[in-house]
Amino acid sequence: MPSRKRKKTRKVTKFRKIEFKLSQNQYRSLMNYCKARKITPIKLIKKSISRFTSGYELHVPPQYFISEKQLELFKEPDDQD
Repeated sequence: MPSRKRKKTRKVTKFRKIEFKLSQNQYRSLMNYCKARKITPIKLIKKSISRFTSGYELHVPPQYFISEKQLELFKEPDDQD
């Protein structure tokens, strides 16, 4: 009798849900663009944000952090008499 091969267990992919609101004009514009390009709104949104969501799982490169000098621009000046 031939031995049965075991099926490999699949890793379960976890997804997170993100919601946001669009105005009617924005929604209509999105749907018209998708219809013209023959693409779904989900694919369009995922493709648009892919450069922000890929490659930063473990850490963010230092070049994307705000330096302390930039933060000083928004502080109120000290009164020195």
